[in-house]
Amino acid sequence: MQSWGRQEGLLAAISLLLLAWEEVCTIEVPLDPRIQQDLKQPPTIIKQSLKDYIVDPRDNIIIECEAKGNPVPTFMWRRNGKFFNVGKDPRVTMRKRSGTLEISFRNGGRPEDYEGEYQCFASNNFGTALSNKMLLRVSKSPLWPKEVLEPVVINEGAPLVLACNPPPGLPPPNTFWMNSAMLPISQDERVSMGLNGDLYFSNVLAKDAATDYSCNARFLFTHTIQQKNPFTLKVLTKEPYNDTSSFSSVNHTDSYSGRSVPETTPTFLTPTGTTSSKMVLRGEQMLLECIAAGVPTPRIHWFKKGGELPTQKVKTENYNKTLRIMSVSEEDSGEYVCRANNKIGSISHSISVQVKAAPYWLEKPQNLILAPDENGRLVCRANGNPKPSIQWLVNGEPIESAVQNPSRQVVDDTIIFRAVQTGSSAVYQCNASNEHGYLLANAFVNILDMAPRMLGPKNQLIKVIENNRTFLDCPYFGSPMPELRWFKNGQGSSLDGGQYRVYLNGTLEIKRARTEDQGTYTCVASNILGRVDNQVRLEVKEPTRIVRAPEHLTVTRGSLAQFDCRVKYDVSLPITVTWTKDDKPLSISWRLKKDEDSLTIPNVLESDEGTYTCTVSTELDEDSASARLTVLGYDPISPSNRSTLLADRPEPPRDLELSDPSERSVRLTWIHGNDNNSPITEFQVQFEENRFQPGRWQNLSSYPGDLNSVVLQLSPYVNYQFRVIAINAIGPSRPSRPSPRYQTSGAPPDVVPRGLKGEGTKTNNMEISWEPLLDMEKNGPNLRYIVSWRQKDMSQDWKNVTTTLARHVIHNAGTYKPYEIKVLALNDFGPGPESSIVIGYSAEGRPTAAPTDVRVSKIDSTKTHVHWAPVDPNTIMGALKEYRVHYWRESSLLKGLRVNKEVKTKGFNASGLQPSGILTDLIPYSNYKMYMKIVNRRYEGPPSNTVEFQTKEGVPGVPKFFRIKRWRTDTIHLEWEKPEEPNGILIGYTLKYQTVNGSQVGHIQMENFPPNVTQFTLRLPDRSTHYKFFLSARTQVGAGEVYAEDSPHFANEAAPRRQIWNLTVEPNSNYADVSWKHNFPTNGSEFVLEFTLKSNGTVRSVPVKHQPPIKLAGLIEGARYQLRVYSHEHHGISSEYVDFETLAAYSKDQVDIATQGWFIGLMCAVALLVLILLIVCFIKRSRGGKYPVRDKKDLPLDAVDQKDQDGSFDYRSDEDNKPLQGSQTSLDGNVKESDDSLVDYGDGGNGQFNEDGSFIGQYTVKKDKEETEGNESSEATSPVNAIYSLA
Repeated sequence: MQSWGRQEGLLAAISLLLLAWEEVCTIEVPLDPRIQQDLKQPPTIIKQSLKDYIVDPRDNIIIECEAKGNPVPTFMWRRNGKFFNVGKDPRVTMRKRSGTLEISFRNGGRPEDYEGEYQCFASNNFGTALSNKMLLRVSKSPLWPKEVLEPVVINEGAPLVLACNPPPGLPPPNTFWMNSAMLPISQDERVSMGLNGDLYFSNVLAKDAATDYSCNARFLFTHTIQQKNPFTLKVLTKEPYNDTSSFSSVNHTDSYSGRSVPETTPTFLTPTGTTSSKMVLRGEQMLLECIAAGVPTPRIHWFKKGGELPTQKVKTENYNKTLRIMSVSEEDSGEYVCRANNKIGSISHSISVQVKAAPYWLEKPQNLILAPDENGRLVCRANGNPKPSIQWLVNGEPIESAVQNPSRQVVDDTIIFRAVQTGSSAVYQCNASNEHGYLLANAFVNILDMAPRMLGPKNQLIKVIENNRTFLDCPYFGSPMPELRWFKNGQGSSLDGGQYRVYLNGTLEIKRARTEDQGTYTCVASNILGRVDNQVRLEVKEPTRIVRAPEHLTVTRGSLAQFDCRVKYDVSLPITVTWTKDDKPLSISWRLKKDEDSLTIPNVLESDEGTYTCTVSTELDEDSASARLTVLGYDPISPSNRSTLLADRPEPPRDLELSDPSERSVRLTWIHGNDNNSPITEFQVQFEENRFQPGRWQNLSSYPGDLNSVVLQLSPYVNYQFRVIAINAIGPSRPSRPSPRYQTSGAPPDVVPRGLKGEGTKTNNMEISWEPLLDMEKNGPNLRYIVSWRQKDMSQDWKNVTTTLARHVIHNAGTYKPYEIKVLALNDFGPGPESSIVIGYSAEGRPTAAPTDVRVSKIDSTKTHVHWAPVDPNTIMGALKEYRVHYWRESSLLKGLRVNKEVKTKGFNASGLQPSGILTDLIPYSNYKMYMKIVNRRYEGPPSNTVEFQTKEGVPGVPKFFRIKRWRTDTIHLEWEKPEEPNGILIGYTLKYQTVNGSQVGHIQMENFPPNVTQFTLRLPDRSTHYKFFLSARTQVGAGEVYAEDSPHFANEAAPRRQIWNLTVEPNSNYADVSWKHNFPTNGSEFVLEFTLKSNGTVRSVPVKHQPPIKLAGLIEGARYQLRVYSHEHHGISSEYVDFETLAAYSKDQVDIATQGWFIGLMCAVALLVLILLIVCFIKRSRGGKYPVRDKKDLPLDAVDQKDQDGSFDYRSDEDNKPLQGSQTSLDGNVKESDDSLVDYGDGGNGQFNEDGSFIGQYTVKKDKEETEGNESSEATSPVNAIYSLA
């Protein structure tokens, strides 16, 4: 048996050695979408939850498992090692095309029932991938156990430990100590909190006596803080304690002197004994702690036996009582010693540290793509302490129990594959584990067979310059790897060797391209599954060279300078000639003339001096040459220099004559006018034509000043006349008299319409448009255009139409289809040249797919990273413009804080297989929702899944206000209000202040306040002391923006107290006239008008730089506002608040009924009728005396009749007993006018809710309506009246 074991080990070693000699190389699959789309691939886990997964019991449980593969994987779960049937549990759902589980508790259920170990399996036809085992536990924040804490009585100078013993939460809570004022217990070298949360006193002093030592536990998941019952500490002293440092919250020295506290040698409160041990895992942080007792307070020092402390990652904390080592490694093992000493003695404690390690990767297995009959291997190497064991699995099952594969051999941490065959693709798992943890890695082996494919563009044209090194690319792919060969012009043997070289990636190198190398090159790729080819056409061009370069010139000012630049180039390449001066672009003005071979500078000036460079370029190469121009001044004694004193503009040329007529040219001759003592440097020829723009003179060309006869190049079908302007150093002359007219004959157009494009403007159409030819380019009458089109790559015949417009619309063109389009112009003389073919697209449609797998990561307080899976390009239905995120702030994590839910958008142009972007400008400590849409140039697509996330806590905003009042000459009172955006849980405020005396400032003092304190009174040492205050709010993250204010001056001091008073408002419908008084300087004082809309609490501010009164515009008609004015420089100086209401809207179309004729007639008729009735009553009373109430005494009384004492009845309506609108019934039954009826507030609109949830109604009856209709009944009952009606 031993002999057989040795033979088996020898065979394994030989196998590894043979495999090392063979070429082991996984296939690299190109990222080309055409390849990726057809690539069959086993599953790969791309997203999963944490191994130790703690969830909040208040939320739904989401266990993530995402995988990719082709075909799309299906998912299965195991819970506690058994199959988990997701379909049978109504609370559990699995997301579509995903394995992510969502457990909902909306209809009841306990999250604790779902605790356990979960593992996800993703499978398709080619294998199964596994997730880590995720231990799901529900967060717990138990209450403190009920206990009665007896007072702690201790002698002064003795050590003390106040135990915290927080409840065992999940995760464990953070502990801290506070007093009843919610202020932290001051800690120093003598008093500090240990790692276990206990409060340690190295020695107790009399001033430590208190009744409110309370340990607090903060649970991170539930954002709750639980407080333990406070300790009462009584200190027994031999002498009474006088508190002379009540304003000091920090002990800088131990107060032992004169108090008869016995001095003692140090002893350790923790750890106990002289030695202890600690085990820590590699990569974690190590915390060592030593807290000592003694009088005076001992000091702690750390060192390591047999070596130095690693200063790069060691940090001492808690007044040297704690030693922290970040990211522990094996070399940090050893013996650490803490020493405590005071002047009485010292003591040491030794801690033996042992570093263990959970498994970590040395070589993680990687995905392997092989062709049939190829070899490969998977390697899984891990280390740890103790050394981890390696277990291989295939498709989630132990490899020992899997189906035997003759091409596979397992040798320790390596799997060897030889001559793999199609159909043996699988996902292999490597599990490395020891007692401290495990690692699980998936790596698939994909056996790929694919016929050769060409990845580059077809029939590519390559242009190169002669004698240059040239590369012809032919990217390809296939499995097995195809054999590639090159041929020229489809004949002969393959190209390789000599001046040709073929690279492994398919590129053909021509070491030195010559004219005879032009032609068509064919690359052919073939393997056992097929053959494919592609062609590349090579054109070899002549190099561009300057054959006559510019030369250095030295000329006199006022003369002419000319630089030559003659070029030889390949005529098939467009050429561009540019000139620069001193490496800057040269502006070719009317004074400079540039032609193909030269640059001419007439009438040279001193500013023309410099280095001129001629650059000649084509699309393939360029050449340049430079020359220097030096300008000399005039001889000061020359007659010509003296004559410039009388120089003037030249006289206009005269006697213009035309000769030598032809189809496209004519000779123009003229006689020079007087140059007026300044040489003529240039002639400007202008023309006017009477067909297109009669009467408008245009520049035609410029000529040197020594010419008087030139040949003019003309356009066809134009009736010209010409004039000439002479130019010297002083300026241009008047134009000459016009020449006789000259008519050129017509011709076909000789230019191509510019700006040809095709794009969709409406559904299923494409509009082809171009720039119309200029008038001078028409060349003949009846100009029109022939536009042609056909769908690209569809082998269709060209369709065309003739039009006089510069556009044509194609209907029923489909959705975002590519078209080839071209256009030419023609007139009565024939067609012009045809344009190049341009690709246009029909109208875009609405995208049909939404981005998938939208998620966020790296969330902080104000930004987050957004990730998504790109959509199929065919579903965009157009050109991709952006991925657009719609997001809004759903709520604040602070209860009761109202938020603006305005939906905002942001576009991302990221591309690739895993695009991402950063969403910024978020508000901290808030719940956000978002979804994503794909956007083309016309439409947005459907929304993706809605993603919810929470921003982290941030620093708070500035306090809402900060006012400083001087109550008396010896005190200052400060008031403030919490920030509008706390951005987290406020833990208090920090107030810093310092004395200010001119340019001298005093030492900064600081006060900390709990979050429920918003005022502070400071006693002044004397009435002339002034302070600068700096107030900021604090969260756990830190302090927020500072609000700075100066203390006010006393009334009789040199600097007067600034005030704003007598604020008055005269409202109109949509504006108000505002005025106030102040004692600020008239010049340079700025104010801010702050007004609040009472209906919804919207606050707006308007800066004002001029003196009152001012007009406040942009108000809402019929709305109630609250207004104040404060100083822009000193926010604490403010007026009182003033309430006002704008007038209701008045329609100009409303007709005044009192001015209508029919109404006046009706009122007159009513008045006449009343007068007649009064006369009848008067006559009847005068005849019969007192009119009886009832004619028949036996008539039965109505139930509603009210009988008086004298037998008469009161017929008043019940309406008369009702109180007036806006009034309320007092307790004695009398009607009392309401001082502040809720009916007065507002004129309609929806009800609003305050921050505390109470309802504020807005009623439709106005005050002015009450005054005119106060005796009528109103259907809108005041809430105050409603309360009285219930009493």
